[in-house]
Amino acid sequence: MGLRRIVLPIFLLSILSSSVAHSADPVGERHSYKTVGEREMSLYITKPADWMAGDLRPAILFFHGGSWTKGKPGQFTEHSKYFASRGVVCVQVEYRLVDRKELRETPEKCINDAKSAMRWVRSKAAEFGIDPDRIASGGGSAGGHLAAFIGMVDGMDDPQDDLTISAKSNAMLLFNPVFDNGPDGYGYGEIKERYPEFSPLHNISADDPPAIVFLGDKDQLIPVETAFKFEAQMDAVGVSCEVMIFEGMEHGFFNHGKHENQPYEKTILACDRFLVGLGWLKAELIL
Repeated sequence: MGLRRIVLPIFLLSILSSSVAHSADPVGERHSYKTVGEREMSLYITKPADWMAGDLRPAILFFHGGSWTKGKPGQFTEHSKYFASRGVVCVQVEYRLVDRKELRETPEKCINDAKSAMRWVRSKAAEFGIDPDRIASGGGSAGGHLAAFIGMVDGMDDPQDDLTISAKSNAMLLFNPVFDNGPDGYGYGEIKERYPEFSPLHNISADDPPAIVFLGDKDQLIPVETAFKFEAQMDAVGVSCEVMIFEGMEHGFFNHGKHENQPYEKTILACDRFLVGLGWLKAELIL
């Protein structure tokens, strides 16, 4: 599988939505996927309009960004609406956040929750009309780390989980993801010598799911070279990985409501093509 290094200039394009408002509120049916102490952890399921019981549809679990310390599931509300229109069951996941005011805490509980959410969804696939073998993980920044982690890295399971149910995703949609936690990567200050336990870049193997990665060449947190290193190492073990670099774009450029929605539109359509290529979606786009 050859490398696909695609550099896309941003130009005026209006395909999907004229709205530029970024919603902080998730859409869909709220469900509790586990309880931690007295706190119920929630996820929000958006079904296609023609959804029927007994369906076997692809699904995407979305994890929001925010350095593991902030953010809300609603970051991917517009993505969920779009992919629901394409026949995908979309899930926006709430996870526990790290409190670094008190101590330099690692994101282990974030990972616990991400894996718990995937297991909960897969265990209820029949109830929600989901094909348990076509569940993608998607996320941005720290949420991209979680999306990559559950696709690629073993361990850090919540001991309350049913470990007979796989938490591994079947494809990955990674928006400026934090997938290098090594000495030259993001989060090393908290993780330090434990970085091989946390870092997707340091856990690449032949059983990883295919991935598409989006990054701006002006990203202040993730160098372009890191994305191409990830791509090359995935290619070396025979795993499909496509990296798309956006000229002049900063961290978080892909969010709905930024840059007149032009990067949002281009990245979501690229995700669509990626899922079509996997055979998860029909080629006809709903615009």
